[in-house]
Amino acid sequence: MRKLMVNLGGNSYNILIKKNLRKEFGKQIKNVFTGKKIAIITDNNLNLLYGNEVKENLELTGFEVKVISLEPGEKSKSFSILPYIYNELLDFKLTRSDLVISFGGGVIGDLGGFIASTFLRGVNFIQIPTSLLAQVDSSIGGKVGVDLERGKNLVGSFYHPKLVLIDIEILNTLPEKYFNDGLGEVIKYGCIKDRELYEVLEDLKDKKTLKENIGEIIYTCCDIKRKLVESDEKDTGERMLLNFGHTLGHAIEKVFNYDKYTHGQGVAIGMYMITKISEELELTQIGVSERIRLMLKKYELPYEINIENKEEILEAIKLDKKNLNNILNVILIKDIGEAFIHPTNIKFFN
Repeated sequence: MRKLMVNLGGNSYNILIKKNLRKEFGKQIKNVFTGKKIAIITDNNLNLLYGNEVKENLELTGFEVKVISLEPGEKSKSFSILPYIYNELLDFKLTRSDLVISFGGGVIGDLGGFIASTFLRGVNFIQIPTSLLAQVDSSIGGKVGVDLERGKNLVGSFYHPKLVLIDIEILNTLPEKYFNDGLGEVIKYGCIKDRELYEVLEDLKDKKTLKENIGEIIYTCCDIKRKLVESDEKDTGERMLLNFGHTLGHAIEKVFNYDKYTHGQGVAIGMYMITKISEELELTQIGVSERIRLMLKKYELPYEINIENKEEILEAIKLDKKNLNNILNVILIKDIGEAFIHPTNIKFFN
């Protein structure tokens, strides 16, 4: 088992990474939670594959368990779903001494964390990420939230889990499209902080070889995020580097109504397109965008789109959370592994 600790004083927690860790979920949760009731928030696909196994494992450890299963996809991460889940928790008589588990990908992780942070003004929660994207990124750092019609994650809070449990084996049942989706975030880590990771991804023979080494790759990405979260818990400084590709990526997801592009695909396009712009402005070394394009192509991720209505994209960018006092902090890279915050405005994208 690989272990990392996110050191945040009273909000500190461990990240555990292991194949078939789900067989130990009850045991590991017992180490951090002494209450009785657990509400698991998941989606229908995962519930079908693992719901009974996880529920039985927790029940055998002595917990009383309720599973709340939702439709898969970004559209479940909406404000309108909240009353249904709150009522399910009330029917279960969940108290502040009990526990919420997010068992799913990034959508379920963000949603479950937001539910835990707001229900009864806050109950404990644990992240069990099941997608590559969630395992390397969204399950760590305490960012939780829901979407509004006008944009992603516009309502949310910082609320840290008590524990993150990563079962690498679960990735074997992840559809290829969503494995690729997570690779968008993996590539991002190489771009912003780890040239060696980026070169490893370039040198790997194929995706089969990558999957054989996925445990070490997940550990590396989690370690990078852990350090950034520890240095900037509330995302006002260095942690913003994690948003490389996201300003454009979120806008693309929004304009296409979260149907056409996954989050990782949006980030992939955003990384390439914003690096092309920064190369033209001589803020990035020439050739870096082409290197990113080849990487994205290798791992079957999109890298550009034709935008018919550019105004829609610009309007979505204006709502970006990094747009402060008419200054938009975009994340750029000087070279692979060297990211920086560039204060600008919406004209950067014109």
